[in-house]
Amino acid sequence: MTTSDIPKAFHIMAKPTGSACNLHCGYCFFLSKEKLYPGSDFRMPAQVHEAYIRQLLEFHRTPRVTVAWQGGEPTLMGLDFFRHSVELQNKHRKPGTHIENTFQTNGTLLNDEWCQFFRENNFLIGLSMDGPGELHDFYRKDKGGQGTFERVVRAARLLQKHRVEFNILCAVNSRNVDHPLEVYRFFRDELGVNYIQFIPIVERANETGYQEGDTVTDRSVGAGPFGQFLIEIFDEWVRRDVGKTFVLNFDGALAGWLGMAGTVCIFGPTCGLGLALEHNGDLYSCDHFVEPNNYLGNILKTPLIELVASARQQKFGRDKRDTLPRYCRNCDFLAICNGECPKNRFHKTPDGERGLNYLCAGYKAFFKHADKPMRTMAGLIRTNRPASEVMAAMANDEECLKTKFANAGRNDLCPCGSGVKFKKCHGNPTGH
Repeated sequence: MTTSDIPKAFHIMAKPTGSACNLHCGYCFFLSKEKLYPGSDFRMPAQVHEAYIRQLLEFHRTPRVTVAWQGGEPTLMGLDFFRHSVELQNKHRKPGTHIENTFQTNGTLLNDEWCQFFRENNFLIGLSMDGPGELHDFYRKDKGGQGTFERVVRAARLLQKHRVEFNILCAVNSRNVDHPLEVYRFFRDELGVNYIQFIPIVERANETGYQEGDTVTDRSVGAGPFGQFLIEIFDEWVRRDVGKTFVLNFDGALAGWLGMAGTVCIFGPTCGLGLALEHNGDLYSCDHFVEPNNYLGNILKTPLIELVASARQQKFGRDKRDTLPRYCRNCDFLAICNGECPKNRFHKTPDGERGLNYLCAGYKAFFKHADKPMRTMAGLIRTNRPASEVMAAMANDEECLKTKFANAGRNDLCPCGSGVKFKKCHGNPTGH
């Protein structure tokens, strides 16, 4: 390992309870990871806890460091664990370092004490929720088979009461994918949140729980429906919510149009700097690859930075770029998508090459649909103008289009851009 191999910054998703959780969500890919640690109590020991915090802060060469907590369900560790963690962070903090804690939770165990702690210590909370009641409860149930919607809404209200910064992480699955605006408007209008991320459920159909095989479960979202889900929400967002409601999927894509793909890891040209730490100190290449073949070592035995910068992990990161099929390398949207997440790249291209993203068709439809307004927003940002000005531009374009439709002759080309005469397109109800 040379100095050039050592990254200045990296991201560790720490799982202090491993795969242990108080819920039993139908599509959860992490519950099955318990088989990696038979007989474990799934609680991070003090020795691992301090080693993680110390090494994370020691090996970062940036003024900002993120301490990321996930699970399983991290609240099962109890509040005192995280109080102690803040003490450890202050103990090992280098002068001038700003530390941010992020915390992903299902919210069902939150109370005033938790929320007061989050507020006092500037924790950023990710709250898992799949939409309004019926859509959320279909897959997100507790171990008794009961829905969790009311408990998660209560958590959101508690976070708002204590003015804790939080975002919604919505898993898009086979149940809620057909209700994009119902889901989006629920979060925006009824729940009153400004930050949303949509995660497509792509769950391999096998008995191992690992990223193997080329078929998916019936809980998984389809490529076409996922693309349409994004399109319908985007159309509403780009006309009325830019600068007010922030959708990470759109922000991450817009970065690609700005030539900065990778602000969201799935769209980066390479990966490898987002790793997962198990409760016992075992480090894996990625949260989606907590599997024996992607085990890097244990931070109690090998320094964290050596594992992060290891040749094995570097190859894992480069493989995202190096194994892209020709079909992807020739795609108009390569600079936006970069093949998306490696965990989803298990289909064949039209010419039979393996490695096509399962969601490719959906993403391509969305990128094509969003291309013009994305280019407009990118241009605004490059000239130091707010991206929200796109909303006025969209309104002007639509008013202009209405005028063109009103003035179109039956034998003129249709203003919709189809290349077909108006009388056979929008001017004729029986046309295409």
